[in-house]
Amino acid sequence: MEARNKQAKPRKNNFKASDNKDRNFKNKSRQNQENMSVPIDDTIEFVYGHHASVEALKGTTEINKVWLQTGLADTLHQEIIALAKKRGLVIQDAPKSKLDELVDGQNHQGIVLSIAAYTYATIDDLFKKAEEAGEQPFFLILDSIEDPHNLGSILRTADAAGVHGVIIPKRRAVQLTATVAKTSTGAIEHVPVARVTNLVQTVEQLKERGLWIFGTDMNGTDYRQWDARGAVALIIGNEGKGIAQLLKKSVDEMLTIPMVGHVQSLNASVAASLLIYGGFNSRHPL
Repeated sequence: MEARNKQAKPRKNNFKASDNKDRNFKNKSRQNQENMSVPIDDTIEFVYGHHASVEALKGTTEINKVWLQTGLADTLHQEIIALAKKRGLVIQDAPKSKLDELVDGQNHQGIVLSIAAYTYATIDDLFKKAEEAGEQPFFLILDSIEDPHNLGSILRTADAAGVHGVIIPKRRAVQLTATVAKTSTGAIEHVPVARVTNLVQTVEQLKERGLWIFGTDMNGTDYRQWDARGAVALIIGNEGKGIAQLLKKSVDEMLTIPMVGHVQSLNASVAASLLIYGGFNSRHPL
């Protein structure tokens, strides 16, 4: 990896937004063109019950998370678990009272699926937002963040710091949900979120379009020395496991947050906030 003590040199490839638009995304009606992700239909936010859930899992329905009632380890649940694991979905145990709340007391049989209720952006949309702002791209890549409160908080910080977009994986990560929307306090409407199948391939494509990729690790450059004035993307790792090893291989430079106290780890959203504003400081100096 090339050593860089100052501003990262721009890659040769042009990062200008592609003229090839995603027609499906473009044609979706939106009352406010500034809103990058809006609810499609509040009435289909959840699928519940065994039969409906099995059909959804076997079909093409985009599912964010599988909720199973704690203590009901029966054959019906085993089928749901097997199907969910096959699709790489997050499975969350919850008490019956929680599931009752999600579906307004309907008969859920201990099974509730949270389905995609928000429109996602494309990678080109993220580049377009940076271009329209007259700025070098500043993207976040979230590697398997599972807690919706973390995602919502990260979106809130991203909006405040002028991040042009967030990229999340389709599998093994929380998606855009009502909880994420609530935690983001409205930021979900202004920060475009792109969902991709393969983060490693996406990172390589971003590098081809001129971005430098930064990751987070215990061993790396002090984030206070980070010069993010170029076209950059910052990867935030999973709450417990950090950045996947395969994805780390695509990173140009690792950043670290120095700690002098007894606790040697930070919540994902807290770490993301520090790093995002580390980049903000160099992009918007006093």
